[in-house]
This record gives sequence, structure tokens and C-alpha cells, in this order.
Amino acid sequence: MLLLAGPALAQTAAPQQTATAEVDADAETIVVTGYRRSLQAALDNKLNSDRIIESVSAEDIGRLPDNSIADAIARLPGLTTQRLNGRSQVISIRGFAPDFSSTLLNGREQVTNGDNRSVEFDQYPAEVINQVLVYKTPDASLVAQGLSGTVDLQTIRPLSYGKQVISVGARYEYTDNGRLNTDSKQFGWRGSALYVDQFADGKVGVLLGISHIDSPTQTERFNAWGYPNANASNVVIGGSKSYVDSVRLQRTGVTGALEFKPAEDLTIAFDGYYSKFKEDQVLRGIELPLFWSAAQLQPGFQTADGLVTGGTFNGVKGVVRNDLNKKDADLYSGGINLKWENDDWQLIGDVSYSRIDRSELVLETYAGTGRNAVGATDNLGFTMTDRGATFRPTLNYGDYNQIRLTSPQGWGGDVANPGGQPIINGQDGYYNDRQVSDELYAFRAQVERKLDGPISAIQAGANFTNREKQLTPDEFFLGLKGNTDGLTSVAVPTDLRLAPTNLTFLGLGPMISYDPLALLNSGIYNLVRNPNADVNTKGWTVREKVYTGWVMGKINADIGDAKLTGNIGLQVVHVDQSSTALVSSGNGTSVISSLRTDGAKYTDVLPSANLSLRLPEDWVVRLGVARQLARPRLDDMRAAVNFNFNPQLGQTPGVTPWGGSGGNAQLRPWRANAIDLSVEKYFGGKGYIALAGYYKDLKSYIFEVAQPFNFAGFPLPAGVPEPLTRQGFVTQWINGNGGQLYGAELSGQLPFSVLTPALDGFGINGSAAWTKSKVAPSPGASPDDLPGYSRWVTNLTGYYEKGGFSARASMRTRSSFLGELRGFGGGNQRRRADGELILDTQISYEIQGGSLKGLTLLAQAQNLTNEPFVTFNPGRPQEIIDYQNFGRRFLLGFNWRY
Repeated sequence: MLLLAGPALAQTAAPQQTATAEVDADAETIVVTGYRRSLQAALDNKLNSDRIIESVSAEDIGRLPDNSIADAIARLPGLTTQRLNGRSQVISIRGFAPDFSSTLLNGREQVTNGDNRSVEFDQYPAEVINQVLVYKTPDASLVAQGLSGTVDLQTIRPLSYGKQVISVGARYEYTDNGRLNTDSKQFGWRGSALYVDQFADGKVGVLLGISHIDSPTQTERFNAWGYPNANASNVVIGGSKSYVDSVRLQRTGVTGALEFKPAEDLTIAFDGYYSKFKEDQVLRGIELPLFWSAAQLQPGFQTADGLVTGGTFNGVKGVVRNDLNKKDADLYSGGINLKWENDDWQLIGDVSYSRIDRSELVLETYAGTGRNAVGATDNLGFTMTDRGATFRPTLNYGDYNQIRLTSPQGWGGDVANPGGQPIINGQDGYYNDRQVSDELYAFRAQVERKLDGPISAIQAGANFTNREKQLTPDEFFLGLKGNTDGLTSVAVPTDLRLAPTNLTFLGLGPMISYDPLALLNSGIYNLVRNPNADVNTKGWTVREKVYTGWVMGKINADIGDAKLTGNIGLQVVHVDQSSTALVSSGNGTSVISSLRTDGAKYTDVLPSANLSLRLPEDWVVRLGVARQLARPRLDDMRAAVNFNFNPQLGQTPGVTPWGGSGGNAQLRPWRANAIDLSVEKYFGGKGYIALAGYYKDLKSYIFEVAQPFNFAGFPLPAGVPEPLTRQGFVTQWINGNGGQLYGAELSGQLPFSVLTPALDGFGINGSAAWTKSKVAPSPGASPDDLPGYSRWVTNLTGYYEKGGFSARASMRTRSSFLGELRGFGGGNQRRRADGELILDTQISYEIQGGSLKGLTLLAQAQNLTNEPFVTFNPGRPQEIIDYQNFGRRFLLGFNWRY
């Protein structure tokens, strides 16, 4: 993947205060390298900033302290991550879901690889990120800020880097879960090359880079449909949908930047960024309809704590699944930045563009003993464990003579296919190809006048952002061409059969395996378009024009022996948003639809103040006060409505024939008034300890409830007279009252050389964060957790680094939280997730001299505790919904810098 290496915009500037350099007895400067260099840079960023920030800096060019950006960010105070497909992908800041934060690249808002605004960080290679700044408090110049915080990814600026560097790195990966699917990989690799140079007496700077990753993940996934009542005292598993899951992530890109300094006070920078992102996910397993089916729970079952812990279901008709999720995305981005600065004035102009085109195919194929009621059933024993359920089958699911392509449950029934062969007695699979495009361009202009006195500068600026995101669903039922009578099942073609997939972790033994995409491409299926209204209303286009203006005064004043720095400003944001989508009703041939456009315009005024009192003996007290906002999720803003109309009630006075569910293109943002206080003590520029507290009063929140709705303009079935009323109710997202969120963070960094020279090279850094949420999930409900919220988040790293040798171990924990998982059709599902403890380690050695000077050899181990991802029914941890075992990951590689 490629990344911009453009200039950091003015919103990242900090006052000029730096830590004292270390010197030895002969006054020679000690150069700190590696992980300690990264910690030193992060400490300097924190000390010098007037806002409350956290940061991660590269240990060396092309080398962040962790294997991914998300892992590195997740070690910062008050931040944590959720693992998806075994990787840290999305970040929660201070108990808020990723949708409440924003992510910038070199100060610029970017399009996203997901359906909404939250960035999936694995779309950015860690190799070309120089540092990451997390702003927990905003100032007026911070455009596209988030409510919980703003993450700014910053790449190398070749002129500022100031020297020629060539860097090459490679790592070999191994996952200890093995190859769970025969057509998957257990081993992977990643490599990168980076070149930075300056020419023409430091007036021209160049950055060129390439990065590639080919990374596998192997996951054992148990999933329960749910737990219905087996009797008055106990619940029982309703069904199981469990897989072995193999993911292969491939990402390749090239990055480039060119900086000119034609005059001492003028800098012009061009940068470009393209990436190719490809993720193939193969899932093979057996879906087992149990209590929620025709299967019968046999008497004599075992129970404990209100749960049926073991027994037998007779008459189980399993659905053997060979599925594929395939995501392809192309990212394009670029920008031009001009900066003119002299002793009194600073002028900045910036133009940027960002676009992504993404295709996401979800393909399901089914097999079993026969179509619907035809075929053998299983008498299936089961036992509930702390990993979900294990089973004892009486059928051999790996027998190609018994397990054939079919619709074992008859799902979908008969599906008409005008002009073609219909599906009779159940679909044999499903095809869902989601097309997403996201385009954004922005213009920024900023002027600053430096002053003498306590107000050291006045800054004013304006920014315009235009964004359009579109999702188009393309969904089909799969029907076997050979099923012309509603009774036929078809054998898997011999040339497409693969080695059996082993489901031993579920107790199910081997199952038949084949390539589902190759099977589809063989022509064995008819694709019958899904014409139902719920498919029509999955598509949407959302457009936003955001106008931002600000004015800000910077403060730099002496107060006795202390110094007060900071800023006070006002930001005004005007939004013009709209959405176009279908409103649709009905099923099959009776569907009616029409196009609808809706939207809103609104203005927010966002005052902010950041004050830092810098006291003698390296004490700093910071205060941040601000009005903050986060714009709504894009899919919640869709104009689509899946509605129902009852003609029999259309002429009945006092009764509405209308109802439905959908999005709300008139949604306003989440808004909060926030106050932050941080007290920090620094130790000679080497270490620090900080205690921070914060309080956010959410003045608005977004809830999903049934609301009165005007159905004017919605289509009517043919021949139906105009009803007496167009008023009804739609379940949609609305703005309502908020709540409170507050917490405290204790963080620190301590090199042991501060205590005694004998421990030079040893050190620790870490944090503990506590958050309390008092936000109701719906109007009138009791306060509950926000998505992504953990009450406790901790991080701890211990390290030793000296003489080129480096070793460290890092642990991060989070308490139980409300997680978001990918559901059918690409939508999100929220489930209560168990707490986690993740342990990672790394050792490395850098050769200090000779012909191999600059070569670093390293070994890494991730998830050493083999921590699973677990979800369960709220308040009932024994009722496990998901148990995902990702295994451990080991990496061995090198970095070479010239």
C-alpha cells in the first residue's frame, strides 16, 4: 500500500520547547536509537504540545515499534483496539466506538475502506509512517475533528528529514494454527523499500517507497445462533454456525513525494499515494439448526446454572458450507501544499484528493444429505464448554457420496425467475457483491500573523471538503441447474474436490471441501436476482459539503517563574448533506420502488481553549475545554426506506396503512461539551508520569426508534386508490438527548537510568485508563455501554536496549466491551465481548560497525497467550455466541538502513 509523504499541516504545530540533550563527561552528545528513540520522540511531542496528545514515533526510518499501526496506537493511554479476522483494525478512544473519532493523513481527511467514516488501519503500511499523533483535545484549526479524539498519521517529509537514507526491510510470518483449509497459507511475508534524499543544496527533497504484505490468518470460529428456552428453567443452544476461517491479506503500493524550496521562505510539496488492497477469506463449516428447527432435543439432557450443558438432538439436518468473502480495493490520493513564512507572517494553501473503489463479494454455497425434507438426518450429541459447543455426529460429513450440493433446509423456498429456470424447494447458495465508491476533495487556506506580547500569534483559516460515498448491492439466489423438479441434489464435480477440511475442534471430523468460486464459475448454478425490497433499500448515495472557518489566538506569556502557552479559538462548521436512495416495498414480483432524495443543512459553532502552565522543575498542568462533534455514520444517513403499505387500511379513518424502517438523511452530529485536565511531571527529558481526567457531556446522541413519518410521494401498488393519510411510522435513526462519559488516565514512562546508571538500558512505560459511561442506548432506557466501551484499559511494556541489542515485552488488556462484528450482507452486528489480555514480544540486534553496519535482525511473537475473541449474551457469560481462536503469530526478519 502507498502512503502520502506530504507536509504536516499547520494544525499539527507545537510550541518550540525541547527536552535537554544527554551528554557524557566529555560533552559528547549521546545519540539515542531504536525503541528508546521512539519513546524519546513521543515524550518530546507530549511535552511540547499545548493540546493533550499521545503519540507514537518510528524507532528508525520505515520501522514503527509494532507490526501494525493499529497495534502501536492501541498501546497509548486510553486507547484500545478490536481484532477483526485476527488483526487489530479499528481503534476506540476513551470508551467511544471508532465512528466517534476521525483519522487524518498528514492533517488531511481521507476516504475509508469500510462502509462508514472509521478507518481500518491495516489499509496503511506501518513502514512509511513516521509518527502518529492522537489529539484528545482539539483546537480551532483542527479540521474534521472527532468527538472522542483525532488520529493523525504522518509520513516522512524529505526536506525536514535532512539526509539521504535508503532503507530495506523484510519479514517472514508463521501462524501456529496451521493450514485450516487445504487451499490456504500458513506462511506469509512482508517487505518494503524506502528512499529519501535531498538535492540542490537542500532545496529539493524526494521520497520514493514500495511496500508489500502477504499475510495469512487462520481462525477456528464457533458461533451460536442464540439460546432459546428449552423449558421454564433452562435455555439451550438454538443452532450453530461454525467454521474454520482462512484469510489471506495482500496489500501492495508505491508512495512518492517531491518537495521544493525555491526561496528561503517558500516550500512547495507534491505527494501521491496509490494502494492495492486484496483480502480473500475462505470459510468452511457445518451450520446446524438445532432447537430452532425440526430437530428434537431428547430427554435426559444435563443442565447447570440455567443452561443445557449436554444432550442429544435427533433429526438434525446440517447445512455444509463452503463460503468465500473476497474484498478488493483501490485507493488513490494526492495533494499539493504551499507554505510561505517569514518572521511575521505564515501563509498555507493545500489542495487534496482521495478516492477508493471497493468490491466485496460474499458467496455462500450449501450441501447436505438431500433437499429440504429429503435425505438422512443426524442424531447429534453435544456438550457445552468454555469454547462453545462440541458435537458427536452419527453422519460422515466428509463423504462425497452422501453430502451433495443441495438446499438441506429448503431456505428461500421457490424463487421465480422470469424468462429463466426458477428455483424450486430452496436456494442452493447466495451471491452478494457489494460495490462501494468513496470520493473526497478538499481545499484549505490559512494565514497567521505573529505578534509580540502574551498573544503571540493570530491565525485564521478556511477549509472546504466535498465527499460522496455510494454503496450498490448486487444480490442473487443460487439455484442448481440440475434441480428441475425440486427434489434433486448434485454431486460436487470430481475435478473441483479438495482435501477434506478438518472440524476436529468442533468434534465434527472431516467435511467435504471445494473452491466455491470455481464451482460458481463452472456454470453449475443459475443466478436468480433477488428482487425483494430489502435488497433495493441496502443501496445508497450520501453527499456532504462541509465548510469550515476558524480564528485562533496563540498564547505565550510569562507568569512569574512559570510560562503559560496555549490557544483560544472558534471554529464554525456548516454542513450541506443529502442522500439519494430507493424507497421500496414488497417481495418477488410485487415489489414497488421509487427514488428518493432528502437532506439537511446545519451550522455548528465550536469554541475551544487549550492552556498549558509550564512550572519550574518540569511540571506541566494542561486544561482543555471545547465543544466537540462527530458527524453521523454514513449508512445511518441513507434516504432509503423499506416500507409496507396495507391497502385494506387505506380508507379506514384514524388508522394508518403505512410503516417501515430505514435511514435518516436529516441526522445531525453527536455533540458534546468536554473538559480535560492533565497534570504531568517530567524527569530530565527522559521520563514522565501523568494523571489526566476528562468529562464529556453529550448534548445529543443518535438513537434508533419508531418515529412519525410523512410518506408523501411514496409509490402505491397499481390500481390502489389514494389512501386517506400519508402519515405513518418509520423505525430510523434520530437525534435525542445524550448523557455523560467521564474517566481518568494514569500514564508514565521511566528509563531506569534515572534511578541508577547501573540500570541504563532498562525501562518501562505504560498506562491504566478507567471510563464510566452514563449514556442511554435509547430514549427512556437505563444508561448502558457505548459500542467499543471498556471500563478498564491497561498497557505495560518492559524493555532493555543497549549496544545494538533490544528486547521488550508488551501487554495490553481491556475489560468486557460491546463489540461490532461483520454480519450477513456486510452489515454490523453488536455483541457483548469478553475482556482480553494480549501479550507480544520482540528481540532485535543492530550491527554497529563494519560492512553490515545498519543491519538489524529481529524476531517477533504476537498473541503469545493465544487469547481468543469471545462474545456472549449480556450477563450470561456461559451462553457463548462467538469463540474465535486466532492462534499465535511469529515473525523473523531484518531491516537495513544506509
